[in-house]
Amino acid sequence: MADYGAAWRILRLPSLTDQIFIKAQRIRILQTNKEQKVAESQESEFIGIVNYSVMALIQIEKDIADQPDLDTDQALHLYDEQIRIIFDLMIKKNHDYGEAWREMRVSSLTDLILQKLLRVKQIEENFGKTLVSEGIDANYHDMVNYAVFALIHLQAEAA
Repeated sequence: MADYGAAWRILRLPSLTDQIFIKAQRIRILQTNKEQKVAESQESEFIGIVNYSVMALIQIEKDIADQPDLDTDQALHLYDEQIRIIFDLMIKKNHDYGEAWREMRVSSLTDLILQKLLRVKQIEENFGKTLVSEGIDANYHDMVNYAVFALIHLQAEAA
């Protein structure tokens, strides 16, 4: 917000989905290529996935704006509100899944994010209509949690 303000408020959901896709695809390439020409880490890309996903959730809630319409305090309040929702979901799912993510590889978490992105893109192509699956917001929630789990793994590896 300090550098760009709320310029992201003009982005439509498919644009945010594509930004997340770029981040996830770059992580996958970093995980498979031996050579890296730009000194950005997987960690920074996973953080980007978290931030863009939260932006998308805010856009779902508030709708897209024609001009930036949030100050820093408003944006942080909306961001924190979405993070609380995602965190509550994570606690519930961790209970039900027995924290299975702790045994997963970072590469698997990356693949799951990419899979969620492909699902979101398909839902977007269907103009948001689904027959039996969860909506777009549930997929963004899961992407945030997978990215956070990957960040926890990467931090543990670095320690």
